[in-house]
Amino acid sequence: MKQFLTTVAGVFVGLALFAVAAPLFLFALAVGATRPGPMAARNVLVLDLRSGLSDQEARSPFAVLEGKGLSVMGIEETLQRAQGDGRVGGLLVRLPEAGMAPAAADELRGAFKRFRAAGKPILAFSQGLYAQGQVASTYELAAASGDLWMQPASSFQAVGVARQNIFFKRFFDAHGVVADYQQRYEYKTAVNPYLYDDYTPAHRQSELSWMGSVYESAVAAAAADRAMVPATLRAAIEAGPYSADVAKAKGLIDRVGQVKEAERAILATAGDGARLVEFDDYAARGRAPEPAGAPTLAVISAEGEIMTGHGGPASPLSGGQIIGSDDIAKAFYKAIDDPDVKAIVFRVSSPGGSDTASEQILAAVRAAKAAGKPVVVSMGTYGASGGYWIASQASRIVAQPTTLTGSIGVFGGKFALGGALARFGVDVRGIKVGGDYADAFSMATPMSAPQRAAFSAWMDAIYDGFVGRVAQGRGLTPERVREIAKGRVWTGVQARDLGLVDALGGFYQAVDFAKALAGIKGEARLESFNARQSPFEALRDLFGAGADGARLVSGALSLAREPVAQAAIGDLRQARLRQDGATVLAPDLAL
Repeated sequence: MKQFLTTVAGVFVGLALFAVAAPLFLFALAVGATRPGPMAARNVLVLDLRSGLSDQEARSPFAVLEGKGLSVMGIEETLQRAQGDGRVGGLLVRLPEAGMAPAAADELRGAFKRFRAAGKPILAFSQGLYAQGQVASTYELAAASGDLWMQPASSFQAVGVARQNIFFKRFFDAHGVVADYQQRYEYKTAVNPYLYDDYTPAHRQSELSWMGSVYESAVAAAAADRAMVPATLRAAIEAGPYSADVAKAKGLIDRVGQVKEAERAILATAGDGARLVEFDDYAARGRAPEPAGAPTLAVISAEGEIMTGHGGPASPLSGGQIIGSDDIAKAFYKAIDDPDVKAIVFRVSSPGGSDTASEQILAAVRAAKAAGKPVVVSMGTYGASGGYWIASQASRIVAQPTTLTGSIGVFGGKFALGGALARFGVDVRGIKVGGDYADAFSMATPMSAPQRAAFSAWMDAIYDGFVGRVAQGRGLTPERVREIAKGRVWTGVQARDLGLVDALGGFYQAVDFAKALAGIKGEARLESFNARQSPFEALRDLFGAGADGARLVSGALSLAREPVAQAAIGDLRQARLRQDGATVLAPDLAL
């Protein structure tokens, strides 16, 4: 009877999920099939950055439903096309009120400057810059527009960079939770909030170092674009906050006005009859034709935390992404086997993840180089920890000045919850067969001394391996790598001075490196080698690992006899929860 009721409940849950998912599925297909109408002779693109940015374009056909909108790479490619399009006469940018990823601001600043160098004006409009996250980077991008407006009565609060961490140690002590973790070494601070009740000296030093570098870079860039001395600009902004009128009087912005006034102003510069066109609508017209007969550069993109297996959305309908090591390795081997591919540009924006998944991707990078195909890494917001592991042996590494880079270290462990649960009358008991280490990751108790020693030796081996890979890839001695490693996070400009990256710049600078290494003169075709998800694979990720949802979708799609769908459901039936004992992950960048 219980099994029957469970089955009936599963059917109803499945029907409910289908009732929700089917319209979303059809909507996503309809959105993907929609093509924009003809453009006018003169147009101003409207780029709205207020909804946030990913680094790279989504692979999923449900991107609009997953919260994946604009991407840094997509904006840059579209502006590259628009600057040579005679129908585009300018750009209106709606700025976010809070911070943005510093490396994203760096990348888009370069794109803005190239657009303006093509003779096309940019007007940036702000409804306020508030002291939230990396707002100095937002101001950096705003300054690159050349014409910065603010709404009347709005506030200019781009006065610095601040962040906070929540420390759980006293809470855990009070409730019997033991955070049984190890780090390699003192700057690998991802688990510090579980181990301490305040910043350690190393934690504080590391945070202030990269924050200071990000801030100085943003101020220097903004000062250059507003023709000011950096020290003068810094003193002016730090004396704030200001009203929009005062900000204008101090030369921090160019004009105070309403958005309708700003629209009329940028349309007037574009010529008679110009009209506003949403950036997405223009982007949907497709990429510019690639030069026929030109040599090919493979572009492989990776954004998010690194895991073994296949990537995709981090959770159903979320904006976060997972880098699947199988997917990225497959893209590399596809490029290796393609005789038209002369070099590979590997775009990485990752704070890290699984050490074994990172090693699988690095092996593919080495294979490409061994096949005579140079690999140039372009780093986005992060190229840290596992994200640096997969880049460390590339032919060249290019990072933005504020890319969080390095974090050469490792942490691992577990939470021992037995004591905490016992206070609520819940007893965790365990049994084992085999060696002493078999229950090292039991949630019942902390590791025993022999288990901790064995785990520590494993952590040392992973750390030593990481150091060795970096030393080999960067032409440094292991001793030198150990000096600058220890889990320390650097910005791109700091990493360049330490020899961890080769040059500062964005994606198109990496393309130039790849062309030079491949001996390509003139134009090159840029071809993405990332596999895009089919709608059926996207449904797999949409439903997650729910058994009832899996059975429902499996039955529905089997009627369509879709082979890809069958493979997707096969993956779905297997739980994707993976628990690695060691992780190479950088601290979060709070925005």
